[in-house]
Amino acid sequence: MSTILLMFGIISIWFSLLITLVILFGAVYFLLKNIRPPKNRLEPLSSYPLITIVVPAHNEEIVIQDTVKAILKMNYPREKMEILVFADNCDDDTYARVHTILQQPEYEGYYLTKVIDRKGSGGKAGVLNDALEIAHGEYLCVYDADAMPEQNALHFLVEKALEDPERYGAVFGRNKTRNYKRNFLTRCINLEIVTSQRIIHTGLWQLFKIGQIPGTNFIIQTQMIRELGGWDNGALTEDTALSFRIMKLGKLIALASRAEAFQQEPETLSVYYRQRKRWAKGNYEVIISNVKDIFGGSNWRIRLQSIYYFNTFFWFTSAIILSNIMFIANLFAMILHIWFPSIDAIFTFGGSNRQIGALLLVNWALMFAIYLLQIQLALSSQFGQATTANFFYAIASYFTYSLLFIGISIVAFFSYVGDKLFQRDSSKWYKTQRFDN
Repeated sequence: MSTILLMFGIISIWFSLLITLVILFGAVYFLLKNIRPPKNRLEPLSSYPLITIVVPAHNEEIVIQDTVKAILKMNYPREKMEILVFADNCDDDTYARVHTILQQPEYEGYYLTKVIDRKGSGGKAGVLNDALEIAHGEYLCVYDADAMPEQNALHFLVEKALEDPERYGAVFGRNKTRNYKRNFLTRCINLEIVTSQRIIHTGLWQLFKIGQIPGTNFIIQTQMIRELGGWDNGALTEDTALSFRIMKLGKLIALASRAEAFQQEPETLSVYYRQRKRWAKGNYEVIISNVKDIFGGSNWRIRLQSIYYFNTFFWFTSAIILSNIMFIANLFAMILHIWFPSIDAIFTFGGSNRQIGALLLVNWALMFAIYLLQIQLALSSQFGQATTANFFYAIASYFTYSLLFIGISIVAFFSYVGDKLFQRDSSKWYKTQRFDN
């Protein structure tokens, strides 16, 4: 049995490394291809479609003012921006603070600016569906209450959409961590986000034209989402579920890498745990719902995306856990063998224990090296991130943050299974706590 587990672990690790290197190659190619000198002015767009910007906000008085002001100052014709801020079941000053901003004379001239005191259900998905019913824009643009768009973000999103409006059903940008200097946790989250945005997203888009709608900083064709029936009110990760539905229409979700927004991340372990557990449960729900697409008649992008998600959350996670257990078990056995010669390595092929230990060490070292490599490439492609401090944070995150992430994924999986077995309501989610920056 130990031999089978050993073979499974080694093969899984090498396959995981292969996929990581392929995506890394695509990311490097994308970054090199898109290196361009900075311009002093934006190139005018071929057209400026009306955009309905939706901001779901539930008790967001701490961050909502900065976000709304950033949206109002975006570099896009005012008469082509319909801005709808939903104060969703708020019992704080979210509504009043947004209303005060929208009444200021400097913010006149927009197609429409409105703050809505909403008392409905469904959370964020419910807000987006309400907005869909009254939106006038050709595209719906979504920004979370803590996501401050960069001044040209909407321009770059629309620019990408206009490249191929027939194929691009949605366009998403990149998100940055605005509070990453707060503590060790926020710095690790920043490394995760930079790597996912600069390596995974760019690599998948460059090689396979696969994209995924994030929770914020994206635009989507209004008519298309209406035909799809809107957002799923019961989904924990409505963005991931919607991405699969869009791809099943044969549409692409395009990456606009220059469209940036700055979002706030959890600053405490308790807030981080609740947020990531909800995300992981939502991803498990989407994976299991779409696992049939791996073997069914779906188009190849859906099949590939389903395989990627399945591998990430099931196979590779299991392989990492197993490889760590085998490595630690054999390491302790080799150390004890010095004093107790009768103790041998647990996981072997029946050959030299020393050779097996060396093989596992090489596998672990390769995983560690590629982990650091992709983080450093991501950091070097983003201004101000390629620092000595971030290099050491990356090393520390491998032994701490990545294990925390895996642990939460395991807890989320068993919680998801429990929800199904005992028919618990899994649609309830906890709002991410905001912090005063």
